[in-house]
Amino acid sequence: MTTYLLVHGSWHSGESWKRVAPLLAEAGHRVLAPSLTGYGDKIDLAGPDVGLDTHIADIADLIVADDLRDVVLVGHSYAGLVVTAVADRVPERIGRIVYLDAMVPQDGENAIDIMPALQLLVDAALASANGWRIPPLPELPAPFGLFGVTDPTDIAWLRKTLTDQPVDCLRQRVKLTNPAADTIPRTHIHCTVAPEGFERRPVPAVQPNGSPADVRELPTGHDCMITMPRELAAILIELS
Repeated sequence: MTTYLLVHGSWHSGESWKRVAPLLAEAGHRVLAPSLTGYGDKIDLAGPDVGLDTHIADIADLIVADDLRDVVLVGHSYAGLVVTAVADRVPERIGRIVYLDAMVPQDGENAIDIMPALQLLVDAALASANGWRIPPLPELPAPFGLFGVTDPTDIAWLRKTLTDQPVDCLRQRVKLTNPAADTIPRTHIHCTVAPEGFERRPVPAVQPNGSPADVRELPTGHDCMITMPRELAAILIELS
């Protein structure tokens, strides 16, 4: 039995994994898909003091409190920063990091360093009446939809689950100081349906542990856990 810890991205919640988690569980694995502070069932904790550091602590503390070991730690989108920093804190408990269409930071970077266009969202939030809330991105014309979701029923459901993102999630920087984290194998899963002009950082040919890069692709939009849950689950099970 493998333990999967699924970490959602910006504006989403643990509900985003509702189609993938049962498939992993049916295959005999343990699955945790918590909402980060300020989202989903923890929306009452949202506030200007919530940031990347908060979310790193959410996941690292959960791993230690539940005594999780050999965890397949999956980070979607923004949560690539979260899982990278968590692995730096508790590398002995992580069996693999999976970057699911995710940001992959270097030491000292924040989300804006990886995706500079996010600065516009931060600036708009700081200039707004509340001063810290970044609303979810708008729906785009097909085939890009709402975070890559194009089915009208799925869009309606997803929109109800989305909440605002605190600016410090994008402004705070990761601190990576533990060389033991470099030994953890990494897998990158890229969603290939993306708006024109979108550029992702290339994955280095060699992982930090010296192994060849492991890059998989899914022919769908950003929220592949909603649009291609079986295909995503199959990849994750293969990695167990």
